[in-house]
Amino acid sequence: MTEGEGLAARRRAQGEEVASAVDAARLLSLVDEVSSQGALPDKGVERLALTESDLAARRLLVDLARSLGATPFRDAAGNFFFRWRGQADLKPVVIGSHLDTQPQAGPLDGALGVCSGIETMRALTTTGIQTRRPIEVAIWTNEEGCRFAPGTMGSAAFADPGLLESFKASRDEHGVSFGEALGALDSSFQDVPLRELCRPLSAFLEVHVEGGSVLDVNAGQLGVVDRVQGARWFQARIIGQSAHPGTTQLSRKHDALMAAVEVASRLYELLREGDEHLRLTVGRMRVEPGSINVIPGKVELSIDLRHPDSAVLDSVEALISAMAGPVVGCDVTLERTMLAEPIEFDNRIVDLLERNSQRLGLPCRTLASGSFHDAVRLARLCPTGMIFVPSIGGLSHNPEEWTPPRDMAAATRLLALTAVELADQDGN
Repeated sequence: MTEGEGLAARRRAQGEEVASAVDAARLLSLVDEVSSQGALPDKGVERLALTESDLAARRLLVDLARSLGATPFRDAAGNFFFRWRGQADLKPVVIGSHLDTQPQAGPLDGALGVCSGIETMRALTTTGIQTRRPIEVAIWTNEEGCRFAPGTMGSAAFADPGLLESFKASRDEHGVSFGEALGALDSSFQDVPLRELCRPLSAFLEVHVEGGSVLDVNAGQLGVVDRVQGARWFQARIIGQSAHPGTTQLSRKHDALMAAVEVASRLYELLREGDEHLRLTVGRMRVEPGSINVIPGKVELSIDLRHPDSAVLDSVEALISAMAGPVVGCDVTLERTMLAEPIEFDNRIVDLLERNSQRLGLPCRTLASGSFHDAVRLARLCPTGMIFVPSIGGLSHNPEEWTPPRDMAAATRLLALTAVELADQDGN
């Protein structure tokens, strides 16, 4: 065996030692602890981006990371990083996900990826192994996009800092801007130093629930994600005229909700074209003034479009844009609020995850992601990969969302082995 082969063997052994030190009970306990921040009275979690529960969960993890010997940092987009020092000051391997949830959501979407990262660091601490490169656990801000649109704001601004100023103008339903919410975070975390956006990274790995049924019907399998379909969001605004519903003649009625229903019907008609990969959803509708005895004068509705082919996304977007204009006596305008093109993850990372799952004896399959993630933004900066765990019943964005603890631990072992192997690679 050559000196180089011996070094490679020692590095592989180190990764396997860290993977074996992953503690399933400790991981589940951390998931439960994070889930207590924003827990709903009956079941589920509601931890919207940069709300008090989100900040409380971040504080919990900042304190835990410090106790484990990590150094916390944050950036201007509200992203947090917990850095475990390497033997050399090289570009770090970053692992993590997000903490924010949808309204009335489950405990794992996003948070599992952060908890898996923390458990990987605990396993490193337990074994006393120090990798050549630093390893950082990331918490990306506002991945879901349900409080501030668009989604993946934190990772998008990290990858392209020029986006941050426009993001700061986004407002939630109460009129609070993303910039104002970042100001509140800044005030709460003066003890966490700031670092620049778009720092050079060596690699990024993210553990996440599948949120679909492919792995659920193939029990005991993990997923290695090789690509993510594209997503585009739109906001439709329909302007009519508020008036009395009992005294307004039909010929003079400009009912914005009637026009909104017509627009939604035209949108859903696009799904009847037979493309099984096309996804189109009207997820939110806001009616004003919202009184039982006032004709709606304004309606805003969201449109979520997804497909793995950019050309198809372009053609469907053109059809959606053509819906702007007069509709049943009202005026319809459309604005695209988010663009995430289809991406393919780095083949070297995909192959490494597949090989390492075999080394650990963990059944896995390669699959595409139907939902976009922070990893999509990072894939444009560095080699990136994702590990999916099964979602029981295919559920996510739902209080019933859950994954068997054995699968959470298996994904974390695969994460740990791969992160350590990447962090021991040569180069800058």
